[in-house]
Amino acid sequence: MEMSWPRIMPQGIGAINEKGVDFYDKLIDELLKADIKPWVTIYHWNLPQALQEKGGWQSPESSKWFQDYTAFVVNKFSDRVSDWMTINEPQVIIMHGMFTGCHAPGFKLGMAEALGAGHNLLLAHGRAVTAIRQNAKGKVNVGYAPVGWIRRPATNDPRDIAAAQKASFEVDPATLWNSAWWMDPVFFGKYPEQGLEAYGSSAPKVNDGDMKIISQELDFLGVNLYTGSAVKAGADGEAQGVNCPAGYQMNTYDWPIVPDVLYWAGKFFYERYNKPLVITENGTCVSEIIARDGSVPDPQRSEFIAKHLIEVDKAIREGVPYKGYFHWSLLDNFEWHWGYKHRFGLVYVDFETGKRTIKDSGRFYGDVIRGKVSL
Repeated sequence: MEMSWPRIMPQGIGAINEKGVDFYDKLIDELLKADIKPWVTIYHWNLPQALQEKGGWQSPESSKWFQDYTAFVVNKFSDRVSDWMTINEPQVIIMHGMFTGCHAPGFKLGMAEALGAGHNLLLAHGRAVTAIRQNAKGKVNVGYAPVGWIRRPATNDPRDIAAAQKASFEVDPATLWNSAWWMDPVFFGKYPEQGLEAYGSSAPKVNDGDMKIISQELDFLGVNLYTGSAVKAGADGEAQGVNCPAGYQMNTYDWPIVPDVLYWAGKFFYERYNKPLVITENGTCVSEIIARDGSVPDPQRSEFIAKHLIEVDKAIREGVPYKGYFHWSLLDNFEWHWGYKHRFGLVYVDFETGKRTIKDSGRFYGDVIRGKVSL
């Protein structure tokens, strides 16, 4: 579950909205009654407008705002919640919200300004980890949920695997879409050297003590992962892109459906960061219809779930400590700049009436969770 900063603190700091707090109190209690253990993401792209007007993530005060908000949330709810994630998809927050401008707040900053905001966001993560551990009322499990951007090897040839692994942690100077820039500071306490070279003079200023704040000890790495591109090793051993063949399976976002991305992600991320892994988002959008009997048959999504979980199981059998898998998402929802066009839910939502119908995939996933079906 994700908490909304504006719902709890409408101005971002100071006064508390008791109705918002009561909402989460009731939600957590109902989850526990249903024997569902809540895992809470503290921030999923919903910065209070009042703080945006104070500079948002570009403000050097932003990480302290987030620390104070986190401290309140953890102090309030950690009597029932032990599993916490700080920030969801920093790549999207900074790249799409502040560089390409396709997400809110819709900025098109220069690379240096965007990376500076990104540094503040990483500081916010680190300060939030400290706030969680200082305010928790019991033992906690703390992680972080960036996009898990990787390259998949086109074949099992060791050269292709090595090329894919290397490419998975490289930084392209033209984009903020990568893994290492957003993960290395958290786990290694420094930006990747190749990334510093790539961004050059646009790289953010790092003050004394910043990296110590950012690299607070974590219990797991969360990974949001939906697809991945294939590469092979060229004559020089470097990765070369491999196009999907004609007719390859795609979802309605035109993302290739490649279940082995969860296998390779487990391998590559665990080898680099040596932390237990949790798939914090994985799912697909498909073209759906409501059948004459009112049901929503979506066999493509059921197969997507089964094939991806098989790859997670394969990685576990080979020693990758996957500790959890979260499907995105429970309900069809608002998909940011795409609005209501794409449906990711296990439950169909009629956006005109609000009526909800469990899809066939939702029933299938329920059976998987209960152990009623084997994959």
